Amino acid sequence: MNVLLISTYELGRQPFGLASPAAWLRAAGISVTCLDLSREPLGESAVRQAEFIAFYIPMHTATRLAVRVLPQVRRLNPNAHLCFYGLYAPVNEDYLRGLGAGTILGGEFEEALLEAVRRESERRLAPGRGENDGTKAPQPRTGGARQPKPALPRLEFIAPDRSGLPPLSRYARLEHPDGTGRVTGYTEASRGCKHLCRHCPVVPVYQGRFRIVQPQVVLEDVRRQVAAGAQHITFGDPDFFNGIRHALAIVTALHGEHPALTYDVTIKVEHLLKHAAHLSTLRETGCLFVTTAVESLDDRILERLQKGHTRADFLRVADLFRKGGLHLSPTLVAFTPWVSLGGYCEMLDEIEALGLVENLAPVQLGIRLLIPAGSRLLELEDVQRLVGEFNEAELVYPWKHPDPRVDELYAKVQDTIQLGIQNKEPRRAIFSSVREAARKMAGLSATRFSALPILASRASIPYLTEPWYC
Repeated sequence: MNVLLISTYELGRQPFGLASPAAWLRAAGISVTCLDLSREPLGESAVRQAEFIAFYIPMHTATRLAVRVLPQVRRLNPNAHLCFYGLYAPVNEDYLRGLGAGTILGGEFEEALLEAVRRESERRLAPGRGENDGTKAPQPRTGGARQPKPALPRLEFIAPDRSGLPPLSRYARLEHPDGTGRVTGYTEASRGCKHLCRHCPVVPVYQGRFRIVQPQVVLEDVRRQVAAGAQHITFGDPDFFNGIRHALAIVTALHGEHPALTYDVTIKVEHLLKHAAHLSTLRETGCLFVTTAVESLDDRILERLQKGHTRADFLRVADLFRKGGLHLSPTLVAFTPWVSLGGYCEMLDEIEALGLVENLAPVQLGIRLLIPAGSRLLELEDVQRLVGEFNEAELVYPWKHPDPRVDELYAKVQDTIQLGIQNKEPRRAIFSSVREAARKMAGLSATRFSALPILASRASIPYLTEPWYC
Protein backbone atom coordinates (compact mmCIF):
# COMPACT_ATOMS: atom_id res chain seq x y z
CA MET A 1 0.00 0.00 0.00
CA ASN A 2 1.42 3.36 -1.06
CA VAL A 3 0.29 6.27 1.14
CA LEU A 4 0.69 9.94 0.33
CA LEU A 5 0.39 12.47 3.18
CA ILE A 6 -0.11 16.08 2.10
CA SER A 7 0.19 19.29 4.12
CA THR A 8 -0.74 22.59 2.53
CA TYR A 9 0.06 25.06 5.31
CA GLU A 10 1.18 24.89 8.95
CA LEU A 11 2.34 28.38 9.91
CA GLY A 12 5.72 28.03 8.21
CA ARG A 13 6.61 24.99 10.31
CA GLN A 14 7.84 21.59 9.21
CA PRO A 15 4.53 19.73 9.66
CA PHE A 16 4.31 17.55 12.76
CA GLY A 17 0.97 16.43 11.31
CA LEU A 18 2.83 14.57 8.54
CA ALA A 19 5.86 13.41 10.50
CA SER A 20 3.93 11.79 13.33
CA PRO A 21 1.53 9.61 11.27
CA ALA A 22 4.35 8.84 8.85
CA ALA A 23 6.23 7.22 11.73
CA TRP A 24 3.22 5.08 12.66
CA LEU A 25 2.65 3.97 9.08
CA ARG A 26 6.30 3.19 8.35
CA ALA A 27 6.59 1.23 11.59
CA ALA A 28 3.79 -0.97 10.24
CA GLY A 29 5.71 -1.59 7.02
CA ILE A 30 3.64 0.80 4.90
CA SER A 31 5.26 2.90 2.17
CA VAL A 32 4.77 6.62 2.87
CA THR A 33 5.53 9.76 0.89
CA CYS A 34 5.11 13.20 2.47
CA LEU A 35 4.51 16.40 0.53
CA ASP A 36 4.50 19.85 2.11
CA LEU A 37 2.94 22.09 -0.52
CA SER A 38 3.93 25.22 1.40
CA ARG A 39 7.53 24.42 0.51
CA GLU A 40 7.44 22.18 -2.55
CA PRO A 41 5.31 21.60 -5.65
CA LEU A 42 2.72 18.88 -5.92
CA GLY A 43 4.64 15.80 -7.05
CA GLU A 44 2.62 14.31 -9.89
CA SER A 45 4.47 10.99 -9.74
CA ALA A 46 3.80 10.64 -6.00
CA VAL A 47 0.10 11.39 -6.55
CA ARG A 48 -0.24 8.86 -9.40
CA GLN A 49 1.46 6.10 -7.43
CA ALA A 50 -0.56 6.58 -4.23
CA GLU A 51 -3.40 4.26 -3.31
CA PHE A 52 -4.33 6.25 -0.20
CA ILE A 53 -4.06 10.07 -0.17
CA ALA A 54 -4.53 11.93 3.13
CA PHE A 55 -4.67 15.71 3.53
CA TYR A 56 -3.70 17.17 6.90
CA ILE A 57 -6.03 20.11 7.67
CA PRO A 58 -5.33 21.54 11.15
CA MET A 59 -6.59 25.04 10.37
CA HIS A 60 -8.82 27.13 8.14
CA THR A 61 -6.20 28.22 5.62
CA ALA A 62 -4.83 24.69 5.28
CA THR A 63 -8.32 23.37 4.56
CA ARG A 64 -9.10 25.92 1.87
CA LEU A 65 -5.74 25.26 0.20
CA ALA A 66 -6.36 21.50 0.32
CA VAL A 67 -9.76 21.92 -1.32
CA ARG A 68 -8.15 24.12 -3.96
CA VAL A 69 -5.55 21.48 -4.92
CA LEU A 70 -7.96 18.55 -4.68
CA PRO A 71 -9.23 18.73 -8.32
CA GLN A 72 -5.67 18.39 -9.60
CA VAL A 73 -5.07 15.43 -7.29
CA ARG A 74 -8.27 13.75 -8.46
CA ARG A 75 -7.39 14.29 -12.13
CA LEU A 76 -3.98 12.71 -11.60
CA ASN A 77 -5.35 9.81 -9.57
CA PRO A 78 -9.13 9.31 -9.52
CA ASN A 79 -8.88 5.86 -7.91
CA ALA A 80 -6.98 6.65 -4.72
CA HIS A 81 -8.86 6.47 -1.42
CA LEU A 82 -9.18 10.04 -0.14
CA CYS A 83 -8.81 11.03 3.51
CA PHE A 84 -8.86 14.31 5.42
CA TYR A 85 -7.57 14.50 8.99
CA GLY A 86 -6.99 17.23 11.57
CA LEU A 87 -9.13 19.75 13.46
CA TYR A 88 -11.01 21.03 10.42
CA ALA A 89 -11.90 17.58 9.06
CA PRO A 90 -14.74 16.41 11.36
CA VAL A 91 -16.48 19.79 11.54
CA ASN A 92 -16.56 19.92 7.72
CA GLU A 93 -17.33 16.23 7.26
CA ASP A 94 -20.39 16.55 5.03
CA TYR A 95 -18.67 19.02 2.73
CA LEU A 96 -15.49 16.94 2.43
CA ARG A 97 -17.40 13.72 1.80
CA GLY A 98 -19.25 15.55 -0.94
CA LEU A 99 -15.85 16.18 -2.51
CA GLY A 100 -15.11 12.46 -2.47
CA ALA A 101 -13.51 11.84 0.91
CA GLY A 102 -13.86 8.27 2.12
CA THR A 103 -12.26 8.77 5.55
CA ILE A 104 -12.59 11.70 7.95
CA LEU A 105 -10.48 11.85 11.13
CA GLY A 106 -10.24 14.49 13.84
CA GLY A 107 -8.00 14.63 16.89
CA GLU A 108 -5.55 11.89 17.91
CA PHE A 109 -5.53 10.62 14.36
CA GLU A 110 -2.40 8.46 14.11
CA GLU A 111 -3.85 5.12 15.13
CA ALA A 112 -7.13 5.72 13.28
CA LEU A 113 -5.23 6.66 10.12
CA LEU A 114 -3.20 3.46 10.33
CA GLU A 115 -6.41 1.45 10.72
CA ALA A 116 -8.00 3.23 7.74
CA VAL A 117 -4.98 2.44 5.57
CA ARG A 118 -5.12 -1.21 6.59
CA ARG A 119 -8.84 -1.38 5.74
CA GLU A 120 -8.19 0.09 2.33
CA SER A 121 -5.34 -2.33 1.75
CA GLU A 122 -7.61 -5.26 2.63
CA ARG A 123 -10.32 -3.94 0.31
CA ARG A 124 -7.90 -3.77 -2.59
CA LEU A 125 -6.84 -7.35 -1.95
CA ALA A 126 -10.51 -8.42 -1.98
CA PRO A 127 -12.03 -6.59 -5.00
CA GLY A 128 -15.51 -7.89 -4.31
CA ARG A 129 -15.87 -5.72 -1.24
CA GLY A 130 -17.33 -2.21 -1.50
CA GLU A 131 -14.90 0.66 -1.78
CA ASN A 132 -16.17 2.33 1.37
CA ASP A 133 -16.31 -0.83 3.48
CA GLY A 134 -15.57 0.32 7.01
CA THR A 135 -16.29 3.97 6.20
CA LYS A 136 -19.39 5.94 5.41
CA ALA A 137 -20.42 6.47 1.82
CA PRO A 138 -19.91 9.96 0.38
CA GLN A 139 -22.66 12.30 1.51
CA PRO A 140 -24.26 15.20 -0.35
CA ARG A 141 -23.17 18.67 0.58
CA THR A 142 -25.38 20.11 3.29
CA GLY A 143 -23.79 23.50 3.94
CA GLY A 144 -23.34 22.71 7.62
CA ALA A 145 -21.51 20.24 9.79
CA ARG A 146 -22.41 17.04 11.58
CA GLN A 147 -21.13 16.76 15.11
CA PRO A 148 -17.59 15.39 15.37
CA LYS A 149 -17.15 11.95 16.86
CA PRO A 150 -16.40 12.25 20.59
CA ALA A 151 -13.81 9.45 20.80
CA LEU A 152 -10.33 10.73 21.64
CA PRO A 153 -8.08 7.76 22.40
CA ARG A 154 -5.08 8.13 24.66
CA LEU A 155 -2.27 7.17 22.35
CA GLU A 156 1.18 5.85 23.10
CA PHE A 157 3.08 7.99 20.61
CA ILE A 158 6.28 7.17 18.78
CA ALA A 159 8.88 9.68 17.66
CA PRO A 160 7.88 11.49 14.45
CA ASP A 161 9.66 10.48 11.26
CA ARG A 162 10.61 13.62 9.33
CA SER A 163 12.49 11.87 6.54
CA GLY A 164 11.35 12.99 3.12
CA LEU A 165 10.22 16.43 4.30
CA PRO A 166 12.05 19.58 3.19
CA PRO A 167 14.95 20.45 5.53
CA LEU A 168 14.33 22.71 8.54
CA SER A 169 16.41 25.44 6.91
CA ARG A 170 13.60 25.99 4.39
CA TYR A 171 11.03 26.80 7.05
CA ALA A 172 10.37 29.88 9.17
CA ARG A 173 13.39 30.79 11.27
CA LEU A 174 13.87 32.69 14.51
CA GLU A 175 15.34 36.17 14.27
CA HIS A 176 17.35 36.50 17.46
CA PRO A 177 18.28 39.79 19.15
CA ASP A 178 21.94 38.92 18.66
CA GLY A 179 21.40 39.46 14.94
CA THR A 180 21.47 35.82 13.94
CA GLY A 181 18.78 33.86 12.18
CA ARG A 182 18.26 30.51 13.91
CA VAL A 183 17.03 27.33 12.25
CA THR A 184 13.75 26.49 13.94
CA GLY A 185 12.12 23.15 14.60
CA TYR A 186 8.62 22.37 15.78
CA THR A 187 7.09 19.81 18.10
CA GLU A 188 4.01 19.20 20.25
CA ALA A 189 4.02 18.16 23.90
CA SER A 190 0.22 18.02 24.12
CA ARG A 191 -2.93 18.37 22.04
CA GLY A 192 -6.38 19.69 22.75
CA CYS A 193 -7.25 22.11 25.54
CA LYS A 194 -9.05 22.09 28.87
CA HIS A 195 -10.83 25.33 28.00
CA LEU A 196 -13.88 26.13 25.87
CA CYS A 197 -13.19 29.48 24.21
CA ARG A 198 -16.09 30.04 21.83
CA HIS A 199 -14.04 31.00 18.78
CA CYS A 200 -11.34 28.32 19.08
CA PRO A 201 -11.21 25.55 16.43
CA VAL A 202 -9.79 23.10 18.99
CA VAL A 203 -12.99 23.13 21.07
CA PRO A 204 -15.47 21.42 18.67
CA VAL A 205 -13.13 18.43 18.36
CA TYR A 206 -11.59 18.11 21.84
CA GLN A 207 -14.53 19.55 23.83
CA GLY A 208 -12.48 20.57 26.86
CA ARG A 209 -10.10 17.60 26.83
CA PHE A 210 -6.38 17.46 26.19
CA ARG A 211 -3.92 14.68 25.57
CA ILE A 212 -0.20 14.61 26.32
CA VAL A 213 2.58 13.36 24.10
CA GLN A 214 4.84 11.19 26.23
CA PRO A 215 7.96 13.10 27.38
CA GLN A 216 10.41 10.60 25.93
CA VAL A 217 8.76 11.02 22.51
CA VAL A 218 8.94 14.83 22.69
CA LEU A 219 12.59 14.75 23.76
CA GLU A 220 13.52 12.28 21.03
CA ASP A 221 11.73 14.40 18.43
CA VAL A 222 13.68 17.48 19.54
CA ARG A 223 16.90 15.48 19.70
CA ARG A 224 16.49 14.46 16.06
CA GLN A 225 15.68 18.01 14.98
CA VAL A 226 18.74 19.35 16.77
CA ALA A 227 20.79 16.77 14.90
CA ALA A 228 19.19 18.11 11.70
CA GLY A 229 20.30 21.65 12.55
CA ALA A 230 17.57 23.09 14.78
CA GLN A 231 18.76 25.86 17.11
CA HIS A 232 15.32 26.87 18.35
CA ILE A 233 12.09 24.90 18.92
CA THR A 234 8.50 26.07 18.75
CA PHE A 235 6.12 24.11 20.94
CA GLY A 236 2.78 24.08 19.11
CA ASP A 237 0.57 23.07 22.04
CA PRO A 238 -2.69 25.10 22.13
CA ASP A 239 -1.76 25.87 25.75
CA PHE A 240 1.61 24.69 27.04
CA PHE A 241 0.46 25.04 30.66
CA ASN A 242 -2.62 22.84 30.33
CA GLY A 243 -0.50 20.15 31.94
CA ILE A 244 2.06 22.26 33.75
CA ARG A 245 4.01 19.47 35.47
CA HIS A 246 4.32 17.70 32.13
CA ALA A 247 5.45 20.91 30.43
CA LEU A 248 8.01 21.93 33.06
CA ALA A 249 9.50 18.44 33.18
CA ILE A 250 10.02 18.53 29.42
CA VAL A 251 11.69 21.95 29.22
CA THR A 252 13.88 21.16 32.25
CA ALA A 253 15.07 17.92 30.66
CA LEU A 254 15.46 19.66 27.31
CA HIS A 255 17.65 22.37 28.78
CA GLY A 256 19.78 19.79 30.56
CA GLU A 257 20.42 17.97 27.31
CA HIS A 258 20.67 21.00 24.98
CA PRO A 259 21.65 24.03 27.11
CA ALA A 260 22.14 26.31 24.09
CA LEU A 261 18.75 25.48 22.56
CA THR A 262 16.05 28.12 22.84
CA TYR A 263 12.29 27.71 22.46
CA ASP A 264 8.92 29.45 22.48
CA VAL A 265 5.50 28.37 23.73
CA THR A 266 1.84 29.42 23.70
CA ILE A 267 0.06 29.95 27.04
CA LYS A 268 -3.32 31.44 27.99
CA VAL A 269 -3.45 34.71 29.93
CA GLU A 270 -5.22 33.03 32.85
CA HIS A 271 -2.54 30.34 33.06
CA LEU A 272 0.24 32.92 32.95
CA LEU A 273 -1.32 34.50 36.03
CA LYS A 274 -2.12 31.24 37.80
CA HIS A 275 1.38 29.88 37.26
CA ALA A 276 3.31 33.15 37.39
CA ALA A 277 5.85 31.58 39.76
CA HIS A 278 6.97 29.27 36.96
CA LEU A 279 7.75 31.99 34.43
CA SER A 280 11.27 32.08 35.81
CA THR A 281 11.63 28.38 34.96
CA LEU A 282 10.71 29.14 31.37
CA ARG A 283 13.26 31.93 31.19
CA GLU A 284 16.02 29.86 32.83
CA THR A 285 15.48 26.88 30.51
CA GLY A 286 15.78 28.91 27.31
CA CYS A 287 12.31 30.26 26.56
CA LEU A 288 12.65 33.43 24.48
CA PHE A 289 9.02 34.47 24.20
CA VAL A 290 5.50 33.39 25.01
CA THR A 291 2.61 33.75 22.59
CA THR A 292 -0.68 34.48 24.32
CA ALA A 293 -4.11 34.83 22.75
CA VAL A 294 -5.27 38.15 24.16
CA GLU A 295 -7.86 38.57 21.37
CA SER A 296 -9.36 41.81 22.72
CA LEU A 297 -8.89 44.48 25.38
CA ASP A 298 -12.66 44.94 25.72
CA ASP A 299 -14.17 42.98 28.60
CA ARG A 300 -17.53 42.70 26.83
CA ILE A 301 -15.90 40.99 23.85
CA LEU A 302 -13.72 38.78 26.04
CA GLU A 303 -16.84 37.60 27.86
CA ARG A 304 -18.59 36.74 24.60
CA LEU A 305 -15.55 34.76 23.48
CA GLN A 306 -15.36 33.08 26.91
CA LYS A 307 -11.63 33.73 27.02
CA GLY A 308 -11.38 33.30 30.77
CA HIS A 309 -9.49 36.53 31.33
CA THR A 310 -10.20 40.26 31.54
CA ARG A 311 -8.44 43.37 30.30
CA ALA A 312 -7.05 43.87 33.81
CA ASP A 313 -5.67 40.33 33.77
CA PHE A 314 -3.77 41.02 30.57
CA LEU A 315 -2.36 44.25 31.99
CA ARG A 316 -1.05 42.25 34.96
CA VAL A 317 0.55 39.71 32.61
CA ALA A 318 2.19 42.46 30.57
CA ASP A 319 3.65 43.83 33.79
CA LEU A 320 4.89 40.38 34.87
CA PHE A 321 6.72 39.95 31.58
CA ARG A 322 8.14 43.46 31.67
CA LYS A 323 9.67 42.76 35.08
CA GLY A 324 10.53 39.11 34.50
CA GLY A 325 12.83 39.31 31.50
CA LEU A 326 10.57 37.36 29.13
CA HIS A 327 9.11 38.68 25.91
CA LEU A 328 5.37 38.57 25.30
CA SER A 329 3.91 38.00 21.84
CA PRO A 330 0.17 38.86 21.93
CA THR A 331 -2.32 37.70 19.32
CA LEU A 332 -5.59 39.46 18.60
CA VAL A 333 -8.96 38.99 16.99
CA ALA A 334 -9.17 42.70 16.28
CA PHE A 335 -12.37 42.74 14.20
CA THR A 336 -15.46 41.15 15.72
CA PRO A 337 -19.17 41.97 15.40
CA TRP A 338 -18.93 43.78 18.74
CA VAL A 339 -15.96 46.08 18.22
CA SER A 340 -16.63 49.75 17.46
CA LEU A 341 -14.46 52.23 15.62
CA GLY A 342 -13.71 53.94 18.91
CA GLY A 343 -13.00 50.61 20.59
CA TYR A 344 -10.50 49.67 17.89
CA CYS A 345 -8.70 53.00 18.36
CA GLU A 346 -8.66 52.48 22.13
CA MET A 347 -7.08 49.06 21.63
CA LEU A 348 -4.27 50.59 19.57
CA ASP A 349 -3.72 53.29 22.17
CA GLU A 350 -3.47 50.62 24.89
CA ILE A 351 -0.95 48.59 22.90
CA GLU A 352 1.20 51.68 22.52
CA ALA A 353 0.87 52.62 26.18
CA LEU A 354 1.97 49.13 27.21
CA GLY A 355 5.05 49.36 25.01
CA LEU A 356 3.98 46.35 22.96
CA VAL A 357 4.02 47.80 19.45
CA GLU A 358 7.24 45.97 18.58
CA ASN A 359 6.00 42.73 20.18
CA LEU A 360 2.94 42.55 17.94
CA ALA A 361 3.13 41.09 14.44
CA PRO A 362 1.36 43.62 12.16
CA VAL A 363 -0.94 40.90 10.79
CA GLN A 364 -2.57 40.77 14.23
CA LEU A 365 -4.00 44.25 13.74
CA GLY A 366 -6.17 42.97 10.90
CA ILE A 367 -7.41 39.56 12.07
CA ARG A 368 -11.18 39.21 11.58
CA LEU A 369 -13.30 36.74 13.53
CA LEU A 370 -13.88 33.46 11.68
CA ILE A 371 -17.06 31.52 12.36
CA PRO A 372 -16.36 28.06 10.92
CA ALA A 373 -18.56 24.98 10.98
CA GLY A 374 -19.02 23.69 14.52
CA SER A 375 -18.09 27.01 16.16
CA ARG A 376 -19.45 27.63 19.66
CA LEU A 377 -20.04 31.22 18.57
CA LEU A 378 -23.24 29.92 16.99
CA GLU A 379 -24.58 29.44 20.52
CA LEU A 380 -24.98 33.21 20.78
CA GLU A 381 -28.36 34.56 19.67
CA ASP A 382 -26.92 37.76 18.24
CA VAL A 383 -24.45 35.72 16.17
CA GLN A 384 -27.27 33.52 14.88
CA ARG A 385 -29.11 36.64 13.74
CA LEU A 386 -25.98 38.11 12.20
CA VAL A 387 -24.56 35.27 10.10
CA GLY A 388 -25.63 34.16 6.65
CA GLU A 389 -25.86 30.64 5.27
CA PHE A 390 -22.73 28.53 5.55
CA ASN A 391 -20.39 29.35 2.66
CA GLU A 392 -18.73 26.12 1.57
CA ALA A 393 -16.23 27.84 -0.70
CA GLU A 394 -15.01 30.01 2.20
CA LEU A 395 -15.67 27.38 4.90
CA VAL A 396 -17.28 29.97 7.17
CA TYR A 397 -20.57 31.47 8.18
CA PRO A 398 -20.24 34.97 6.66
CA TRP A 399 -21.06 38.02 8.73
CA LYS A 400 -21.13 41.77 8.27
CA HIS A 401 -20.59 44.29 11.01
CA PRO A 402 -23.70 46.25 12.06
CA ASP A 403 -21.67 49.41 11.40
CA PRO A 404 -20.50 49.28 7.74
CA ARG A 405 -17.67 51.65 8.60
CA VAL A 406 -16.01 48.93 10.68
CA ASP A 407 -15.93 46.59 7.68
CA GLU A 408 -14.57 49.47 5.60
CA LEU A 409 -11.85 50.01 8.20
CA TYR A 410 -11.04 46.30 8.17
CA ALA A 411 -10.41 46.45 4.42
CA LYS A 412 -8.29 49.56 4.86
CA VAL A 413 -6.24 47.98 7.64
CA GLN A 414 -5.66 44.86 5.54
CA ASP A 415 -4.38 46.95 2.64
CA THR A 416 -2.17 49.01 4.93
CA ILE A 417 -0.61 45.95 6.54
CA GLN A 418 0.01 44.16 3.25
CA LEU A 419 1.58 47.27 1.71
CA GLY A 420 3.76 47.77 4.75
CA ILE A 421 4.96 44.17 4.74
CA GLN A 422 5.56 44.30 0.99
CA ASN A 423 7.67 47.44 1.44
CA LYS A 424 9.49 45.89 4.44
CA GLU A 425 8.42 48.72 6.72
CA PRO A 426 9.22 48.43 10.44
CA ARG A 427 6.43 47.25 12.72
CA ARG A 428 6.18 50.66 14.34
CA ALA A 429 5.66 52.36 10.97
CA ILE A 430 2.90 49.91 10.00
CA PHE A 431 1.28 50.34 13.39
CA SER A 432 1.38 54.13 13.00
CA SER A 433 -0.27 53.95 9.57
CA VAL A 434 -3.01 51.65 10.86
CA ARG A 435 -3.60 53.89 13.86
CA GLU A 436 -3.91 57.02 11.76
CA ALA A 437 -6.33 55.31 9.35
CA ALA A 438 -8.46 54.11 12.27
CA ARG A 439 -8.58 57.51 13.93
CA LYS A 440 -9.53 59.15 10.66
CA MET A 441 -12.34 56.64 10.11
CA ALA A 442 -13.56 57.22 13.68
CA GLY A 443 -13.55 61.00 13.21
CA LEU A 444 -10.74 61.52 15.70
CA SER A 445 -7.86 63.88 15.20
CA ALA A 446 -4.68 62.38 13.80
CA THR A 447 -2.04 61.89 16.43
CA ARG A 448 1.59 61.04 16.66
CA PHE A 449 2.96 58.52 19.05
CA SER A 450 3.00 59.81 22.58
CA ALA A 451 6.13 60.65 24.47
CA LEU A 452 5.95 57.37 26.41
CA PRO A 453 9.29 55.54 26.32
CA ILE A 454 9.66 52.71 23.84
CA LEU A 455 10.28 49.69 26.05
CA ALA A 456 11.92 47.58 23.36
CA SER A 457 13.11 48.05 19.81
CA ARG A 458 12.42 45.54 17.07
CA ALA A 459 16.07 44.52 17.18
CA SER A 460 15.82 43.45 20.84
CA ILE A 461 12.77 41.20 20.48
CA PRO A 462 13.03 37.63 19.14
CA TYR A 463 10.43 36.69 16.56
CA LEU A 464 9.62 34.06 13.95
CA THR A 465 9.77 35.06 10.31
CA GLU A 466 6.30 33.61 9.64
CA PRO A 467 3.68 35.68 11.50
CA TRP A 468 0.97 33.96 13.51
CA TYR A 469 -1.87 33.20 11.17
CA CYS A 470 -4.71 30.68 10.94
